[in-house]
Amino acid sequence: MTEPFDLLVTGVRVVHHDRPEPVRADIAVAGGKIVRVAPGIDPGDAAVVDGGGKLAFPGVVDAHQHWGIYNPLPVDTGTESRACAQGGVTTALNYMRTGQYYLNRGGPYAEVFPEVLAQSAGRSYVDYAYHLAPMMREHIDEIPSLVRDHGVTSFKVFMFYGSHGLHGRSADQNSFLMIPEGERYDYAHFEFVMRGIQAARERFPELADEISLSLHCETAEIMTAYTKLVEQDGTLTGLAAYSASRPQHSEGLAVSIASYLAHETGLPTINLLHLSSAKALDAALRMAKAFPHIRFRREVTVGHLLADIDTASGIGGKVNPPIRPREDVEALWGHLLAGDVDWVVSDHACCRDEQKFGDPREDVFLAKSGFGGAEYLLPGMVTEGTKRGLPLGEIARLTAWNPAVRFGLRTKGAVGVGFDADFALVDPGADWTVRAADSESTQEYTPFEGFAMTAAVTDTFVRGHRVLDSGKVVGDPVGQYLKRPTGT
Repeated sequence: MTEPFDLLVTGVRVVHHDRPEPVRADIAVAGGKIVRVAPGIDPGDAAVVDGGGKLAFPGVVDAHQHWGIYNPLPVDTGTESRACAQGGVTTALNYMRTGQYYLNRGGPYAEVFPEVLAQSAGRSYVDYAYHLAPMMREHIDEIPSLVRDHGVTSFKVFMFYGSHGLHGRSADQNSFLMIPEGERYDYAHFEFVMRGIQAARERFPELADEISLSLHCETAEIMTAYTKLVEQDGTLTGLAAYSASRPQHSEGLAVSIASYLAHETGLPTINLLHLSSAKALDAALRMAKAFPHIRFRREVTVGHLLADIDTASGIGGKVNPPIRPREDVEALWGHLLAGDVDWVVSDHACCRDEQKFGDPREDVFLAKSGFGGAEYLLPGMVTEGTKRGLPLGEIARLTAWNPAVRFGLRTKGAVGVGFDADFALVDPGADWTVRAADSESTQEYTPFEGFAMTAAVTDTFVRGHRVLDSGKVVGDPVGQYLKRPTGT
């Protein structure tokens, strides 16, 4: 008797995170779940999509995005989730905090987070969740309720916010972060955040492995001093100047401090975000040896893997931490190929031209930080990864399986029976050139402008819904908020 499938995708080469080479198979979907993965499945009455021998990757779990940072959250949720579909991203995990930017408001998450959920509901083409940053003491007290009531199991610390502005200038901390007078966003606060998260892990032992803290590791005092030096010297300009103003050892120092605080507080689930340099990775690996009981995860962005200060297209590539010189790019790839990196993300933060650049336009220190890139995540990894000998299965592990496991997405991250029917079809022989005009993002430029790609996402499926068809976004938004852990 033929099983009652809703959808059958035939003739694909399925990429699994636990084997290096793809396997020829069909993918059968019913009720938004994968119910069979095998060759020669009888379609019965199911809708059939001919995969044409393309690679079927598990839908990318992009663990680092920033919807709503520069544009209204409802707008970003719609447009930037469309860009996600172009890049094979089926789950977007977004960082959110109180303070300037995002919703431009302070206060407890009991008031703020329901508004975040309301503004993004019904607008996304991909599934999504939020990491939250405890910015003040009251937020630490809210961690258990955020876990229990909203399924928020991941939190963030921005280490450089203590005395440095978002875009490189110093800023008044309390007004920028909208925290109460008398409170400080400093190392002591970071320690108490860690203690609060560890207390939540102990309160919810069944979720302990999926409750974690992510840290943006840069040192404010180092960056402030070096920014002054670089500007006074005036020799460097553009992305080279910005990289020098936020030097690589600033990352390494912050990684070391964060790691010792994790050791002191007993918090073992630590994620080191967007490590951009050889020194940052070196520090992260040293800390892993020093504190073997801390289960570190190390993150790298596709932007830091694809572009350097000379190849990125202009100061639109300004981001925190900065795009680095080529030797750092090569060091990142060396660590990735050696298995030292746990996942790759986009750090997608759409910043439109009118917001991005200052006056004069070419002054990198007047530009805002961040750019989009989710639409290039899987194509970029397949293009550059295969060129460097990275197995396809490892790309699946780095872009889907590992972040899904860490962040409590139990139904995501693999093309397998019982998992959500999230997958992307990739043509590994498609030659194309990156043009910002072809992106669904509202960002009018990209630091990857003119980059040559040799792989393209042609189709993306979210819980069996085809949201990208032959390279075009189709249908209505089907994305859902993911209360974690999923699948319980």
